[in-house]
Amino acid sequence: MRIANIAHAVFAATLVALGLLGLIEGGFTVIWQPVFDRVPAAEFLAGLCAVVSLACGLGLLGSRSTAMAARVLFFYALLWLLAFKLPLIVQAPLTEGSYQYCGEMAVIVAGAWVLHARFATDADRRRLGLAVGQRGLRLARVLYGLALIAFGFSHFAYLKLTAPLIPHWLHVPVFWAYFTGSAYLAAGAAILFNVLARLAATLSAVMMGLFLMLIWLPMVAAGHVNAFNWGETYATWVLTAAAWLVADSWRGAGWLGAGK
Repeated sequence: MRIANIAHAVFAATLVALGLLGLIEGGFTVIWQPVFDRVPAAEFLAGLCAVVSLACGLGLLGSRSTAMAARVLFFYALLWLLAFKLPLIVQAPLTEGSYQYCGEMAVIVAGAWVLHARFATDADRRRLGLAVGQRGLRLARVLYGLALIAFGFSHFAYLKLTAPLIPHWLHVPVFWAYFTGSAYLAAGAAILFNVLARLAATLSAVMMGLFLMLIWLPMVAAGHVNAFNWGETYATWVLTAAAWLVADSWRGAGWLGAGK
């Protein structure tokens, strides 16, 4: 199985799991949060998010339904970003958490966008030329790069929350908090300016995966189970899967150059 297929399958399986979780537990799963308290029909929207996650995840696993599933997921996630995440920045432009929330949704949109651009039909190319093909891939990568910059600033703005999460055996937690924040910033800049972009995207996806394996999964395994830990575990899982898809969009390009 090629790497692209693995990344695709992992992302699809992640969506299926989150969709099932949303239907079982009710309410919004972590990738759709936060949502304004005053949003009408919040219960309906939460159920819709779960159904979309499940249906699109299953659709991405079928060869005949991949294009439709990628299209639906991309536009639904993009609409969610515009309707529920960006207003957080408008409401609190000086609060780093607003950008963090937008960045998380932006990574999901970027991953879905990569699939939509890759599996676009002829009708998509005629009607949505800007969103598909190489131009669509470039826009998805830019969005991903902006998300990484938001993540990087969060590590600095919330140092007192980030440093205690570093495993004790790594020592000097403040250093690692600054290091990973700087790594996010550097990777985001590399992708935006298309300098060592494939390497930067791949390393950022690896770093997210390491956060999952070294921080959140050990916490859950140790019995430190609470809403925050579970939420961060789910979020890091889906973000890693989406980041892997974006990194794989450079397949065929050189690691140290522009490539194809």
